[in-house]
Amino acid sequence: MSATLSLTALPGLPMVRPGDNLAGLLAAGMARAGLAPQPGDVLAIAQKIVSKAEGRSVALESVTPSAAARRLAAETEKDPRVVELILSESRRVVRARPNLIIVEHRLGFVMANAGIDQSNVGEEGHALLLPVDPDASAAALAARLGLPVVITDSFGRAWRRGTVGVAIGVAGLPALLDLRGQPDLFGRELRVSITGFADEIAAAAGLIMGQGAEARPAVHLRGLDWSAPPNPAAELLRVGEEDLFR
Repeated sequence: MSATLSLTALPGLPMVRPGDNLAGLLAAGMARAGLAPQPGDVLAIAQKIVSKAEGRSVALESVTPSAAARRLAAETEKDPRVVELILSESRRVVRARPNLIIVEHRLGFVMANAGIDQSNVGEEGHALLLPVDPDASAAALAARLGLPVVITDSFGRAWRRGTVGVAIGVAGLPALLDLRGQPDLFGRELRVSITGFADEIAAAAGLIMGQGAEARPAVHLRGLDWSAPPNPAAELLRVGEEDLFR
């Protein structure tokens, strides 16, 4: 790994709307920043602009809450229409309390509110869902842009306060780096070390993207290095037999 890593927010990106040519907008942003793809480059992209371009915004007035959604909404003090969307995007509810529903998303992520958000959506009365297949979205963008892509989202952690950027879609690089069998600094063989490489990229990019009104949804990273073959963000999910808490 290089001892130097540079991060650059792509300048001048417009507000993304359904059907926009997102790859074209990102390529133009890279050109404005004077960035041409090089080995070791990665583009981290916030999930929101991917979901917007893919038309994943839902008008709440079009949603009819089920009885189950109304019950859970009463328990959590949330809009029953939003709860209906959460349930429709989820395999199961893990925990619920006022203003928060933790679910296992249909993609396998354990996350708050199924990743459904109303902040920075840009359309009053709308909610934004995750992409249908973030790994496929990343692959399509990577093919158009000519460099690896990490689609990021902000997740909480079960035993730590605060959200942090994680990868939900990956193409062109290993989401996981398996270091087992390699020597440590003193020649001792690593036995359990598996690195969430794409999550580390997402967290680094999150320092530039911000969480509020920064309007920096795409960050170019330069100086990374890897030799392992690519694997998708789906590889980051812990399988059931490894889960000590389920």
